[in-house]
Amino acid sequence: MNRRFDAPGAAETARAIAEGRTTSEAAVDACLARIAEREETVRAWAFLDPDLALAQARARDEAATPAGPLHGVPVGIKDIFDTADMPTEMGSPIYAGYRPAADAAAVAILREAGAVILGKTVTAEFAGTHPGSTTNPHDPARTPGGSSQGSAAGVADFMVPVALGTQTGGSVLRPSSYCGIVGFKPGFGTFNRAGIKFAAESLDTIGLHARNLEDAALVRDVLTGRTPDGIAPLPGPPGIGVCRTHLWHLAEPETVAAVEDASDVLGRAGAAVDEVTLPAAFEALTDARRAINDYERARAMAHEWRTDRERLSPAMRKTVASGLAVPYADYRRALALTEDCRRLLDGLFGDRDALLAPAVDGEAPPGLDYAGDPAFQALWTMLHVPAITIPTHRGPNGMPVGIQLVARRGADDRLLSVAEWVWARCCI
Repeated sequence: MNRRFDAPGAAETARAIAEGRTTSEAAVDACLARIAEREETVRAWAFLDPDLALAQARARDEAATPAGPLHGVPVGIKDIFDTADMPTEMGSPIYAGYRPAADAAAVAILREAGAVILGKTVTAEFAGTHPGSTTNPHDPARTPGGSSQGSAAGVADFMVPVALGTQTGGSVLRPSSYCGIVGFKPGFGTFNRAGIKFAAESLDTIGLHARNLEDAALVRDVLTGRTPDGIAPLPGPPGIGVCRTHLWHLAEPETVAAVEDASDVLGRAGAAVDEVTLPAAFEALTDARRAINDYERARAMAHEWRTDRERLSPAMRKTVASGLAVPYADYRRALALTEDCRRLLDGLFGDRDALLAPAVDGEAPPGLDYAGDPAFQALWTMLHVPAITIPTHRGPNGMPVGIQLVARRGADDRLLSVAEWVWARCCI
């Protein structure tokens, strides 16, 4: 990636438009110019119509009053969200050229707040494991992660300030870590999911890709109907529990170094750092997630399985077949175990503001056929807690390696405040 290139984020763009220092058309045109320069390499976009994007921008500029906090700001949308004026193809030939009648709820809310929907970003097939063609902006021979690969890569390569993604296992945090940006997965159900293609309905969470925390907080506020007022500063150093989890043996040396270094730096900066060990029951969540994911995925894909099975990838056919073979009783037991672990985790936080955990197993793997291991993100997705990755470290090949911060259920605001405090002290 051209590391000398820089571009304003969403909040800065919104301020500049509001103050008359730039226009929405200029902001969109700058994104389109960057895409024209880099898209052949990065391949982040599933659909892009420059004329449509510029028409939206000109309409914003001609409006008598600003539409809302994102007035004129370009935003990317993962291609599993319905969009009334753009195709929604979901990374599958089954939906080639498909035009929904209405926007997904999140897209409509962004438009109402003044955002310009720049285009649709590449997704893995139905937000699953069969990846699209997107490359990592830091090294095109490496994966950007999945399944929100186009959103993460597009933001990381300065093609768009912010983008929507979704996370069922690790599809927001993993590509964000691999691409060196902020990935924010709020608590389960924070953002309305109407108009997206479900993968696993009890796990799917809409998340955000951004280059800074201010932008993530701004879009979060818009999508939840709050008046944007920034991230509240912490009154003092936070309490942070280092939680390596039962998956620690999967961590590559660069992830081990990132967690250990962050722990040391934050402790020296005044944070109350201690160790947190999850109860043994959490070790069963890996198998429970597989049962839940596959069972629910098989039901979500019932139409495609019945009518277009041969046009599904081998990986998707395997997942659906696996899900159809999961007994209902096993599925219910997996749900019950997961809910038990959620309650256990609520009690583990105590006075701690957040947990520090591995974000990924290591650097983005070479090749584009494998989008990386979701285990370190999927654990927290199952627990319905808010989680965020921030780009704090690099691996032996110079690739980004983020750390993950996790807060208790309902503590999304606190998580953003802690993340801001941590990032100011731990940076690449």
